[in-house]
Amino acid sequence: MSLADGMRGRVGARRLKYRTGLISTLGVAMLCALSGCGDGSAGFRPLYGSASLGGAATQEKLATVDVAPIPGRVGQRIRNELIFQTTGGGKAQTPQYRLDIAIRESVVSTLVMVNGNAGGQIYSIEASYNLIRLSDKTVVASGKSYGRASFDRVTSIFANVEARQDAENRAAASIGEELRTRLLAILSTTA
Repeated sequence: MSLADGMRGRVGARRLKYRTGLISTLGVAMLCALSGCGDGSAGFRPLYGSASLGGAATQEKLATVDVAPIPGRVGQRIRNELIFQTTGGGKAQTPQYRLDIAIRESVVSTLVMVNGNAGGQIYSIEASYNLIRLSDKTVVASGKSYGRASFDRVTSIFANVEARQDAENRAAASIGEELRTRLLAILSTTA
């Protein structure tokens, strides 16, 4: 067998795999259309679309969540990220929910050398949250979110401080994005 024949075989296998996936995707879409799951009553609903969630658009529903203050620099970064993502930088609406978040930070050394110096570290945040409905003070949802970011350690103290703060900011941003997605999912099912 020549090299060209081998390449045609792999391309043919990829085409078959693509076609099989396309057929199964079309089958699911047709089944969904026949069963009525596209009408919004049950089944699939757009998470980021402009479909209404309990009478309000997605962004308006998110703007009713008040994010409680979180202590520390990283906590403030998470809170600012969530406020921007829930209000879109605009004015917050009258709060119907309050999001309480408690964070726990840790740093793990990696690539430890014989002399005890670490070549890298992993910064981790564990954020425990409770979403509370303000009208009756009930906890609508609770859970944990995790963010991790690695950074290198070098001989410069200033570079190490900056690298750690950058890792903290990246981990805080990932937690903010994840919590926004969770809020969307929770608020789309909660009245």
